[in-house]
This record gives sequence, C-alpha cells and structure tokens, in this order.
Amino acid sequence: MRDNSLYDYLFVRFWIIVLSSIAPLSISYCVLVLFRVPDSYRVSHILEVWAIAETTFYFFTFVFRAYYIQSPAIHPPLPSREKRLELFTLCEQSISDHKQYISKWFMDTPITDIHKENMKDFLRWAFLNNAAPDSKYDEELEEYVTILEGKLNLKFPSGRADNVKSLRLTVDKVKALHRSLVWYMCVHVVDVITFFSLLFHGFHFHHSSPMRCLAVFPPRLQTLVSAHRSPVKNLTYYHRPHTARDKLPLLLIHGIGVGLYPYIDFLAELNQKRHETEGDIGIIAIEILQVSSRITEPVLTKEDICHQIRAILSHHGFEMVVLVTHSYGSVIATHLLHNPAVTNRIASVVVVDPITIQLHHPDVAYNFTFRKPKSANEWYLWYFGSMDMGVAHTLGRRFFWSENILWKQDLCDRHATIFLAEKDNIVHTEQVRAYLLNHSTGREIAKDGNGKVMSHDQKILKVVWCENLHHGHVFDAKIWRKRLVNEVIEHSAQTYHNDVSRWTNGRSPY
Repeated sequence: MRDNSLYDYLFVRFWIIVLSSIAPLSISYCVLVLFRVPDSYRVSHILEVWAIAETTFYFFTFVFRAYYIQSPAIHPPLPSREKRLELFTLCEQSISDHKQYISKWFMDTPITDIHKENMKDFLRWAFLNNAAPDSKYDEELEEYVTILEGKLNLKFPSGRADNVKSLRLTVDKVKALHRSLVWYMCVHVVDVITFFSLLFHGFHFHHSSPMRCLAVFPPRLQTLVSAHRSPVKNLTYYHRPHTARDKLPLLLIHGIGVGLYPYIDFLAELNQKRHETEGDIGIIAIEILQVSSRITEPVLTKEDICHQIRAILSHHGFEMVVLVTHSYGSVIATHLLHNPAVTNRIASVVVVDPITIQLHHPDVAYNFTFRKPKSANEWYLWYFGSMDMGVAHTLGRRFFWSENILWKQDLCDRHATIFLAEKDNIVHTEQVRAYLLNHSTGREIAKDGNGKVMSHDQKILKVVWCENLHHGHVFDAKIWRKRLVNEVIEHSAQTYHNDVSRWTNGRSPY
C-alpha cells in the first residue's frame, strides 16, 4: 500500500492509466494496419509485433474473463439448522449498530428502502448458501427477519424493492480488468528477483513438477532450475531448514499482491542476528498463486489446502510450528485452525492485517468489491488488487464467508498476536480491536494494560495497534517490521519452552 499524499495519488493514477491503455492502443493500431495505413504512420517492426501480441492476448483473456471466472460458485454443504442459528446468533450479538450494518451490506441503501424480500435474499445467500428462493426455508428466514426487526425497532415493508440490491460475493457478477503482457512481464521480473533474493538468504524453492510451470502465466523459470520438488501437486513454496534447538519453525502464508516479494526483508531478518551456534529458525513460506497476479488454476478448497500444507510440514519434519499470516493468509489460517489434522501442529499464531476477524461485517466485502476509489491507497487496492482476474475469481467464486470467519474463541487455545493497522482501508480495525479486547468469549478472561487478553490457563491474546500504518505497511516500515520480527521470534521461543513438552509428552520434536 502507498501513502495518501498528492504525489502518491498522481503516481498511482498515472501508472493505472498507462497500464490500462496498452491493450486499447494495441487493438486500435492493429485495426488501422488492417486498413493499410500509409507506411509513414506505422511504428517499428518490434512494436508492431508487440501490438499484435497484446491484441491476441487481450482476446484470449477476454474469453477467460467472460466465461471461466463467471462460472457459478460451488457452495459448501449446508450446515444443520441448529448450526445456522448458532452462527446467526454469534453474528447478530457482535453488531453494535444494526442499521449501519444492514445499510452497508445493501451498498449504502437507507434502511427504510429495504423490503422484507430484499432482506430475505441477503439472508438466503449469507446463511443458506443459496440465491434461489426455496419454500422449505421460509420459516427459518422469517425467524431471522423477526430478530433483526426487533433489533432495528422497525418492520420491513412487505414485498421486494426492485432497485435495492445487496452485496452477495459468490452470486454477484465477478468484476475484473484486463492485464497487459507488459504487466505480466513486470510480475515475472518480480518473481525472478524474489527467487534469487530468497536463495541468497538460504531458502530453496520447491516446485511440484517442471511441466506445471505451463499451468501458470507468466511461466516460472525457477521451476526449471530448482532441484527441489514439492511433496504435493498444487502448492509451491520456499523452505529454509530448521536447525535451532530452542525455537519452533515458522509457517508463513502471504496476502494478496505479487506473492512473497513484499516479505523478503521480513524473512531475511528473522535469522539475521542469530549466532551460528544457535542454529536457524526453519521457515516454510507457502505461495498462493491465485492471489499473486497470476493466471492459473482455481484456489484449492479448504480441505485440499489443509491436506497439502500438512503433507509439506510432514515432509520437512515440522511437527509443530508458529503460524504467521498476512491479510488473505488469515483465510488459510482459519481453515488450518479448524482442521482436526492440522490444528494441533500450530503452537501459536501471529496474524497481520487479518481480514477474517469480524468478517460478517460488510467492511472487507464493501471496501474490496464496491467502494469507488478516491485516495491513492484506494486506487492502488482497486486496480492492483480487486480487479486482478485471479483475485476477483478467488473472492467472487471461492470465498465463503461462513467458512472463513475467525472468532476470538478460535485463538484462545494458544498464544496469539494480532497486528492491526490504524489506517487500514480494507479492515475496520477499530471494530476488530474492540471485539478482541472487550467482547466476551464465554471464557474467564482478564485484560491487562498492554493490549492483551489472558485466559485462565495463561494463554495470551495480544493485540498490537500500529499507529499511522496502512494495510500491509508493517512489512515496509523498518521499525514496525523489527517489532513484528521480535514478536515472531518470541513466539517461536516461548511456545517451544512452554508448550512443546506438554504437546509431545515430554519429547522434543527437533
């Protein structure tokens, strides 16, 4: 993310205009060439070839945008009615302003303009994983509507207002913009820089198969030169061996952007000050290419990604790890924490800019898919994040909020630290902080003066408030990155000494 100065605004808008203009200019030029424009108006042969390539690529990806990413979502199986009511109750009880909450889900529609059937359409998507009316759920929907009417102290008008729509990510049309070959060439260069930078810092790239480099665009040359194979079919990752005897290794899952490039300094600094005799903290950094500015296969289901990450951990002998995630990575963290085969291997958690806490609130969906950009940060997020084809498809067809939401009680069985940026323009961080520090989890907790919530068994939930930082700036700002590095190392050491013996019956896993 960038700052919101005038310079940053002009810088971001300039490059968005340049990158967005490449395909239209290339197509226009090719059309003119077909009409045999005079040679004096023609560009060099190299530029002509490039214009033809950009035009061909545009129409190829148009088919991808128009059909593939618009294909209907395959929703997860419907939980029992008891589970649905439990989820609805959890969500409803953590809403402080029901009018603002509902209005924002309905894209800023005044609450008085929303009719009962409009409300049912939203609830049907949110809790029944369905867009089509079904009479067998009428009673349940009426119950939900009645509860909301009581909280709002009003009655929704009967019928449906045709001009009123709500955000329904997995049902709404997926919005995405074309990316030029020039952009993907830049992504490829960044990918190569990431490979050599991490190689320099002691990491090895693990690919699933040399032939699978063709399943990703732009192709990844490191797949052809790396001798290390991934034990699973779909996930690639970087690995640094674990040699420390007094620390736990780390599992990193990145956020939306260009892969692991923004995390290079963070990964390098984790072992920067350790003495040779102490050994290195092992690290596995998983790549989620679907949210890394690539064209590739769909993101894995929660079951598949948990199974494959577990296989990777086992392959390298990482019996227990500290889980470190950023932004979209908190989605994967939720799945890992909920998966019985993996959760006991996660000793503690450090989450930066989580999007999954309070996910039932509209802010993440609204800010990522509907908000009209105004500031430099918002334009940057809109063009380079929201409108990317892979990101748009992942959020629009593979992002099921009820599976992805992370409740505080999910974190209370282990040490957890949450980094929240004060000026985050995706997550309502003040709301998340209030929930983490004040909202009851049904457990005996005591809040101290340092942004911590402590349970009766001394497990600590710590909230770090990052003043004047935007989403993702923790990894850019040197002072805050140092604090993050120290926090992760502290987790690695404390969890090893406090929990390993209990979790492994007195035997060290390393």
